[in-house]
Amino acid sequence: MTIGSNKFVLFLMGPTASGKTELAIEISKIIDSKLISVDSALIYRGMDIGTAKPDKETLKKFPHELIDICEPEDSFSVNDFIELATTQIVLAFKEDKLPILVGGTSFYFNALEHGISNLPESTDKSRKHFNELLQEQGSEKLHDKLKEIDPKSAERIHPNDSQRITRALEVYDLSGETLSNLQGKKNHKKLNAEIKKIILMPKRSDLHERIEERFIDMIKNGFLDEVETLRQNKKLNLDLASMRCVGYRQVWNYYDGMYNKKEMIEKAIVATRQLCKRQSTWLKNEKEGLILNQNDVKKAVNFLRSHDA
Repeated sequence: MTIGSNKFVLFLMGPTASGKTELAIEISKIIDSKLISVDSALIYRGMDIGTAKPDKETLKKFPHELIDICEPEDSFSVNDFIELATTQIVLAFKEDKLPILVGGTSFYFNALEHGISNLPESTDKSRKHFNELLQEQGSEKLHDKLKEIDPKSAERIHPNDSQRITRALEVYDLSGETLSNLQGKKNHKKLNAEIKKIILMPKRSDLHERIEERFIDMIKNGFLDEVETLRQNKKLNLDLASMRCVGYRQVWNYYDGMYNKKEMIEKAIVATRQLCKRQSTWLKNEKEGLILNQNDVKKAVNFLRSHDA
């Protein structure tokens, strides 16, 4: 089945461990589609186990664009994502395919739908400075500092979300303007296409159980060896976005002797659940679209067909 003449883009969203990839693949078996990853961790080569990347056999049968497109030491911005994703969407339309954008990186989805702000690019110097501040003061103290500078951003950003807190402070330091003010000045890069949304949102208790089971499986499947190999790359350190991915930071710190294996597993599971909570909170604001509490390809396809009439 093709999507017909009414071309639109599908945003298939959900928190981590919700089963987004499986649903996207099931839809692609019925509707001729191009799968496009919307995941800020799956872009990195050599980071397979800890990111829950689809295995090579799955990717061979069901190719996903924007997976394994850069090295863990490379920088990759939302502008890069917008450019690459838009190119793939255009190709999908030319091939009369449904572009299925599947993932959990809300910032990427939001940028595609609403456009992006002209935020200053990070520099090595600024990134190092704010990562050192984070190590010295912790995320909660930096969040208090953000409250003074930019109360609107502080209200939206959780005190434990160290990456977004440091970025908001960095933006102010580099530009002299607050993040909330700059984000109000969107540029023209938003997606010029109709968007349909399917939100996969299982019960929180089910997600928590899946997160724990999945991380234990990662350990069994060689995640520690994967991080040990990454640590041999002298270009990598915990200041990089790739190594701040949940799981990787905790295992890296485990190898540095900061805590034992049991503590590392507990911390990684907690961090992943916190990520899940942040993703779920963002998704609750999505009022339009089909919301599923479990993988239901029949409902998903019927929803898409009803919008293709």
